[in-house]
Amino acid sequence: MPSNNVQRYRESLMMSKAELARKAGLSTLTIDRVESGRACRLDTKRKILLALGLRVSDKAQVFGTELFDPRSRSMHENDEADARSLDARPDSLQGPSRANGGYES
Repeated sequence: MPSNNVQRYRESLMMSKAELARKAGLSTLTIDRVESGRACRLDTKRKILLALGLRVSDKAQVFGTELFDPRSRSMHENDEADARSLDARPDSLQGPSRANGGYES
Protein backbone atom coordinates (compact mmCIF):
# COMPACT_ATOMS: atom_id res chain seq x y z
CA MET A 1 0.00 0.00 0.00
CA PRO A 2 1.56 3.30 -1.07
CA SER A 3 2.35 5.70 1.74
CA ASN A 4 2.26 8.75 -0.53
CA ASN A 5 0.16 10.39 -3.23
CA VAL A 6 2.75 10.63 -6.00
CA GLN A 7 0.87 8.29 -8.34
CA ARG A 8 -2.43 10.07 -7.67
CA TYR A 9 -0.91 13.49 -8.47
CA ARG A 10 0.90 12.14 -11.54
CA GLU A 11 -2.23 10.50 -12.92
CA SER A 12 -4.35 13.59 -12.25
CA LEU A 13 -1.95 15.44 -14.57
CA MET A 14 -2.30 12.58 -17.12
CA MET A 15 1.47 12.11 -16.92
CA SER A 16 3.22 8.79 -17.46
CA LYS A 17 5.91 7.47 -15.13
CA ALA A 18 8.43 7.97 -17.91
CA GLU A 19 7.41 11.61 -18.36
CA LEU A 20 7.62 12.30 -14.62
CA ALA A 21 11.01 10.58 -14.48
CA ARG A 22 12.30 12.69 -17.40
CA LYS A 23 11.01 15.96 -15.93
CA ALA A 24 12.43 15.11 -12.50
CA GLY A 25 15.76 13.85 -13.83
CA LEU A 26 15.20 10.46 -12.22
CA SER A 27 14.85 6.91 -13.50
CA THR A 28 11.47 5.29 -14.05
CA LEU A 29 12.58 2.64 -11.57
CA THR A 30 12.97 5.33 -8.91
CA ILE A 31 9.51 6.72 -9.67
CA ASP A 32 8.08 3.18 -9.44
CA ARG A 33 9.77 2.62 -6.08
CA VAL A 34 8.58 5.95 -4.67
CA GLU A 35 5.01 5.33 -5.86
CA SER A 36 5.05 1.92 -4.19
CA GLY A 37 5.84 3.61 -0.87
CA ARG A 38 9.56 2.92 -0.56
CA ALA A 39 11.75 5.47 1.21
CA CYS A 40 13.72 7.94 -0.86
CA ARG A 41 16.11 10.83 -0.41
CA LEU A 42 14.87 14.33 0.30
CA ASP A 43 16.43 15.50 -2.97
CA THR A 44 14.37 12.89 -4.84
CA LYS A 45 11.20 14.17 -3.18
CA ARG A 46 12.11 17.75 -4.10
CA LYS A 47 12.69 16.77 -7.75
CA ILE A 48 9.36 14.93 -7.91
CA LEU A 49 7.46 17.85 -6.36
CA LEU A 50 8.94 20.34 -8.82
CA ALA A 51 8.34 18.00 -11.79
CA LEU A 52 4.68 17.76 -10.74
CA GLY A 53 4.47 21.56 -10.83
CA LEU A 54 4.22 21.81 -7.04
CA ARG A 55 6.20 23.72 -4.45
CA VAL A 56 8.42 22.14 -1.83
CA SER A 57 5.97 23.50 0.73
CA ASP A 58 3.36 21.11 -0.76
CA LYS A 59 5.38 18.08 0.37
CA ALA A 60 2.93 17.05 3.11
CA GLN A 61 0.09 16.78 0.54
CA VAL A 62 2.14 14.45 -1.64
CA PHE A 63 4.37 12.58 0.79
CA GLY A 64 2.40 12.92 4.04
CA THR A 65 3.95 13.64 7.38
CA GLU A 66 6.62 11.06 7.98
CA LEU A 67 8.03 10.60 11.44
CA PHE A 68 11.71 9.76 11.67
CA ASP A 69 12.31 6.22 12.87
CA PRO A 70 15.97 5.87 13.90
CA ARG A 71 15.73 2.11 13.41
CA SER A 72 15.14 2.50 9.67
CA ARG A 73 17.68 4.83 8.16
CA SER A 74 17.09 6.27 4.71
CA MET A 75 19.19 5.23 1.76
CA HIS A 76 21.16 8.50 1.99
CA GLU A 77 21.89 7.94 5.67
CA ASN A 78 23.03 4.39 4.91
CA ASP A 79 25.40 5.75 2.24
CA GLU A 80 26.86 8.21 4.77
CA ALA A 81 27.25 5.48 7.39
CA ASP A 82 29.03 3.28 4.85
CA ALA A 83 31.37 6.14 3.92
CA ARG A 84 32.16 6.78 7.60
CA SER A 85 32.98 3.10 8.14
CA LEU A 86 35.31 3.16 5.12
CA ASP A 87 37.02 6.30 6.44
CA ALA A 88 37.58 4.56 9.76
CA ARG A 89 39.68 1.78 8.20
CA PRO A 90 43.45 1.84 8.71
CA ASP A 91 45.39 3.63 5.96
CA SER A 92 46.86 0.34 4.77
CA LEU A 93 43.34 -0.83 3.84
CA GLN A 94 42.15 2.42 2.26
CA GLY A 95 43.76 1.86 -1.15
CA PRO A 96 45.64 4.41 -3.26
CA SER A 97 45.48 8.06 -2.26
CA ARG A 98 43.08 10.20 -4.25
CA ALA A 99 45.48 13.14 -4.01
CA ASN A 100 47.41 11.77 -6.99
CA GLY A 101 44.38 10.68 -9.01
CA GLY A 102 44.15 7.26 -7.37
CA TYR A 103 47.48 6.03 -8.72
CA GLU A 104 50.28 4.65 -6.62
CA SER A 105 53.37 6.86 -6.63
